[in-house]
Amino acid sequence: MTKTMLLAVALLGFWSTAFAEMPKEGKYDYMACWSGTRQASKFSDTHSMVSYDFSGIIHANPPGGAFDKEIFHCIGIELIADGKVISGSNLCEATDKDGNKRLARFSAADGKVVREQVVGTGKYEGLTLTPDTIAPLGPFPALKEGTTVNCNHQTGTYKLK
Repeated sequence: MTKTMLLAVALLGFWSTAFAEMPKEGKYDYMACWSGTRQASKFSDTHSMVSYDFSGIIHANPPGGAFDKEIFHCIGIELIADGKVISGSNLCEATDKDGNKRLARFSAADGKVVREQVVGTGKYEGLTLTPDTIAPLGPFPALKEGTTVNCNHQTGTYKLK
């Protein structure tokens, strides 16, 4: 096979994967990484509250999988007592390359994170997600005071309307 034919076959494979429509249901497996601001307010020697505003990207495994290359923005709060997160909640809006959006709520308590799919637009209208894992990879060192950087690995199943 000539180099030109090999290149044509490789490009055809790339284009068919890049523009393939998302299946109506399946599994998702991705890494979500973000950075943003963190503002802490000390209430007492043992209690504080923290607010977050961060944005990030999603990279699916394998590349091209469900939710790959989406961007997201989250706003959240946490209550911290004796150095541990007692409760927290984030609302996160993810957007794909075509402008379809999904809104999720993440709640944290007793060291466990729970994800709830709230609403979607476009192809994500009526989306249901069943998370299997949400595994934090950090925390990572802050770039500068008042910032936050982190990633998590998320897996589960989804179903489109």
